[in-house]
Amino acid sequence: MFGKVLIANRGEIALRILRACRELGVRTVAVHSEADTEAKYVKLADESVCIGPAASSQSYLNIPAIISAAEVTDAEAIHPGYGFLSENADFAERVEKSGFAFIGPRPETIRLMGDKVSAKNAMKEAGVPCVPGSDGALPDDPKEIVKIGRAVGYPVIIKAAGGGGGRGMRVVHTEAALINAVNMTRSEAGAAFNNSTVYMEKFLENPRHVEIQVLSDAHRNSVYLGERDCSMQRRHQKVIEEAPAPDINRRVLARVGDRCAEACRRINYRGAGTFEFLYENGEFYFIEMNTRVQVEHPVTEFVTGIDIVQAQIRIAAGEKLWFKQRDIELRGHAIECRINAEDPFKFTPSPGKITNWHPPGGPGIRVDSHAYSGYTVPPHYDSMIGKVIAYGDTREQAIRRMRIALSEMMVDGIKTNIPLHQDLMLDERFIKGGTSIHYLEEKLAARNEVTKGK
Repeated sequence: MFGKVLIANRGEIALRILRACRELGVRTVAVHSEADTEAKYVKLADESVCIGPAASSQSYLNIPAIISAAEVTDAEAIHPGYGFLSENADFAERVEKSGFAFIGPRPETIRLMGDKVSAKNAMKEAGVPCVPGSDGALPDDPKEIVKIGRAVGYPVIIKAAGGGGGRGMRVVHTEAALINAVNMTRSEAGAAFNNSTVYMEKFLENPRHVEIQVLSDAHRNSVYLGERDCSMQRRHQKVIEEAPAPDINRRVLARVGDRCAEACRRINYRGAGTFEFLYENGEFYFIEMNTRVQVEHPVTEFVTGIDIVQAQIRIAAGEKLWFKQRDIELRGHAIECRINAEDPFKFTPSPGKITNWHPPGGPGIRVDSHAYSGYTVPPHYDSMIGKVIAYGDTREQAIRRMRIALSEMMVDGIKTNIPLHQDLMLDERFIKGGTSIHYLEEKLAARNEVTKGK
């Protein structure tokens, strides 16, 4: 096991990694920007290093500064968390070439799965079901693009090979709009991702977003830890996640999970990862793989009893997985609500000082957050300030516990999206389960129409 790990991230995930390290008896180094000097995890870490100004481009995305911090503190490994540099193959390569262990996949694997075209091809070879679409990148010839569009069938979606997080996508409903959409997506992709390659997929009208969590060690042992439903989204950003996914055939899930684990063995995957799927009419369609820990990993930890962050660290240290697929059993149900510093219905950011912070408690409740009374939420980063996770023997019990937890939670001084979550926990469609990825935006649009009418 490592003696010391540097945490190359901030916020709640930095604190989560720090706690996992402490339980393993590993010393920690917290790197931070000038804006995060007073953060809880900075104070709790064994050592801390300021790596730059508030702007993430000069701190959390500053590879030389992070490597230097690891060198001066004699860290042995670097955990990237999620976001920032977590899926940056160049960073992973630089970390390993500098003599440190990267707590994540190998650089070549990150590159393979970071390019959506190569990722899809790798999944097809492994037998993972994929969305019908172009066989690789779209050609330059407009006539060939039109032929592909006709073969796939409208509506289609044009995606940037280097995109992610809902960026670099454009839906096309008619052949007349196809070529212009391809050209615009290429231009935007080149500017945003430095990669103008695009591809085409069939646009699924009303799918759910279901993802499968995997763990793989460096000895070609791979398992899947069940699935999560992340369909409650706004602008492709997840709002609520749960495990297991309601009303999906367990045999179908097991078959897809086995294929994901096999795909990990084929590509020599190492660490934690997530296969993301669209699910519609009983069928799974692979869309991308996240080669890092997910924000929503706690719901899987609740239902499996496996600490995913500790598993990442142990795998990076060379350990073999200490369990097999037959040992994994899903028990109960867990729901996670992302708590953001923002207006609950207008979604405008609400940075500032938290004058009173009172997290909920009680049976089955977990709160992952770096916030506290007196903490100032900086305006420079993502608005998420924590996560509330509720666990129950049944989905119904988890929902009831979440309602209680949200009613107990107090955050004064800033606005949060807690009222939105309270509304959703009483929503009939959510309570029934199985809403599509469009449901929340449709619900919010209807609410805005009612508000305008008043």
